[in-house]
Amino acid sequence: MSPSTTRLTVAQALVRFLSAQYTERDGVRHRLIAGTWGIFGHGNVAGIGQALLEHDDVMPYHQGRNEQSMVHAAVGYARQLNRLSAQAVTTSIGPGATNLVTGAALATINRLPVLLLPGDYFATRPADPLLQQLEHPVEADLSVNDTLRPVSRYFDRVTRPEALIPSALNAMRVLADPAETGAVTLALPQDVQAQAYDWPEEFFADRVWLVRRPAPDPVELAEALRAVRAAERPLIVAGGGVHHSEAEDALRALVDATGIPVASTQAGKGSLRHDHPADLGGIGHTGTAVADDLARTADLVIGVGTRYTDFTTASGTLFRQPGVRFLNLNITAFDAHKLAARTVVADARTALEALAEGLAGHRVDAAYEAEYRGGKERWDRVVQAAYRAADEDAVPTQTQVLGALDAVVGDADVVINAAGSLPGDLHKLWRARSPRQYHLEYGYSCMGYEIPAGIGVQQAAPDTVVWSLVGDGTYLMMPTEIVTAVQEGLPVKLVLIQNHGYASIGGLSEAVGGERFGTDYRHRAADGTFSGAPLPVDLAANAASLGMHVLRAKTVRELREALATARASDRPTCVYVETDTAPSAPGAEAWWDVPVAETATREAAVRARETYDRQVADRRRHL
Repeated sequence: MSPSTTRLTVAQALVRFLSAQYTERDGVRHRLIAGTWGIFGHGNVAGIGQALLEHDDVMPYHQGRNEQSMVHAAVGYARQLNRLSAQAVTTSIGPGATNLVTGAALATINRLPVLLLPGDYFATRPADPLLQQLEHPVEADLSVNDTLRPVSRYFDRVTRPEALIPSALNAMRVLADPAETGAVTLALPQDVQAQAYDWPEEFFADRVWLVRRPAPDPVELAEALRAVRAAERPLIVAGGGVHHSEAEDALRALVDATGIPVASTQAGKGSLRHDHPADLGGIGHTGTAVADDLARTADLVIGVGTRYTDFTTASGTLFRQPGVRFLNLNITAFDAHKLAARTVVADARTALEALAEGLAGHRVDAAYEAEYRGGKERWDRVVQAAYRAADEDAVPTQTQVLGALDAVVGDADVVINAAGSLPGDLHKLWRARSPRQYHLEYGYSCMGYEIPAGIGVQQAAPDTVVWSLVGDGTYLMMPTEIVTAVQEGLPVKLVLIQNHGYASIGGLSEAVGGERFGTDYRHRAADGTFSGAPLPVDLAANAASLGMHVLRAKTVRELREALATARASDRPTCVYVETDTAPSAPGAEAWWDVPVAETATREAAVRARETYDRQVADRRRHL
C-alpha cells in the first residue's frame, strides 16, 4: 500500500513541518519553533508569506521592522527559554537576506538557536538575473545568501521540493543539539517555495528532539576529582552554559559543600545569587576586585560552560600563578580543551552533580574562605558607594542610574544590555537576584541588540518585567522595533541613557592614544574641530514618535520615581535620562589586550604604546 500524501507547496509544507517539532529535556516538552518573524518582499511574499497565512492557526507570525533586529528578538526569546524553544526569521532576497548576517553571527557566537529562511534566486533560472540577484562571473550558483555560510551552524539551499525533507530534519537536529546549536539557514529559491509536491504524511507527524544531558566519562571525572582535591586555591568560572543547562542548583550545591568560590562571565552572571557567600561577581577586564585578585593566585581554574573570551576572562593575562592549571566542564569538546585544560565533556548540570558526589567531604581551607569572603564584603561597599547619590536632586551618574534601577526591580525582572559602557558597569556592579535576571549579550557585543531582545524575552515570558538598557549610541543603531512592541502590546521597559557620545569606545580610544577621535556627538566646524555643544537631538521625542510612553527624569529622585512608574505600566514605556558624564564606575581590574600604534608622532599614542609594552609583557599562553 502506498503511503498517504498531502499536496502542498514547499513553503506550506515547511511551515506545517515546523509547527510539529518539539524538544524535550527532563521530561518537559517545548515547541521547538514557536513563531516566525518576517518582513516580506519579493522572494518570500508569495511563498513563505502565503504559507504563514495559510497556516496561521499553527504558526504565530510577528511583523518586524528590520531583519537584523528580528534575529535579535528571536535570540532573546531562545536565551530566555534556555535554548529549548526558538523562532524562525524569514526575509526577501537581496538586502533583506544580507541584513541577517550580523544577527546570525551573534546567535552562532553565543550558541543560541535561530532558524533563518531567506528567499533566494530562481532555481530554474527563467529570470537571470532577477531583481537584487548577485551575479558572479564564474560561480553561477552563488547568491548573497552565501554570506550566511560562515555564521551558520548549518546551511542548505533547497533547490528541489524533495530536498526539503532531509534539509529540514538536519536543521532541527542542529537547532536542538546543545553542543551544535546556533544560526541555521535554509535558503529558499522563490520558485521552489511556490512549487507543489506530494508530501508523505509522516513528514508532518509530531517529532520530539531529545535535548541530551551527556554524563562525564569516568576517566575524565576521576582526573577532575584528583585535580580539585589537590588544589589549594581553586576558582570556578561560571559561563553561560550554567544557565543553558539549568545547572544553577547543582552549582550552588557543589559550592555549599566545598566552599569553592565562583566568579562569572557576562553570560554566566546570576549563576549564584549575588548575596551567596561564595559569589564573587564578574571576572576579567570588567570584573570585581575580589574575583580578579583570586584569579591571579588561583592554582586551579574550573571553567563551567565558558568560552574564555579575552575580554570577559582576560584569560591571557589574568591567571598569573606559575603553576595554574585549568579544568573545563563543557558540553562541547571544542570549548572544553581551551587553555590546555583537563576536560569533562558533559552537560553542565550532570557534570557538576557528579563532581559534587565525588568531592563528598572535601572542603577548601578555612583561611581561603575567610580571604574571599572578606574581599566580597569590601567589594559590596564599593558597589554601595557607586550606587549612592549624595544629592537626590542632582543629575545622576550612570552608576547611580543602575542604583536607582536596583532599588526598583523585582527578583524575577530581566535586565538586558549588550554594548557600550553599560556592560562593564553592570558586570562589576549589578546584583543579580535570579538566574535569568542578568541578560547581557557580550559574545558579539552587538549595538542595537537590546530593544529587539527585550521584545523576544517578553514574548518568552509574558508575565515578566523586562528592562532594556540602552545608551544613546546603541539606541541610534536600531530603535525601530519599538513599533513592534507597540503593535504587539508588549510592555517592555526602555531605560534610555543620554551621554552624547560613545562613552565606552571613547574611553578606550583615550587609553590607546586615539584621543577620543570620532566618538563624540557634537557640532563639527569646517576646520574639523568640535565646538563642544551637543547636537540638538531629542531621543525621548523619537521614542515617543514610535509609540512609546515616555517619562523624562532630570534628577536621581525623578529617575527613581519614573522607574517605579514604568515598572507598573502595562504598555511599552521609556524612561529617558541625561547623565553626568564624569566617570563613576570603579576602574578596570584586569588588562585587556588592544594593540597600540607601534610608532606615532602624537604624544598620546607614544605614551599609550609605552603602557602597552609594559602590560603585554605579562601575556602568556597556557600550555
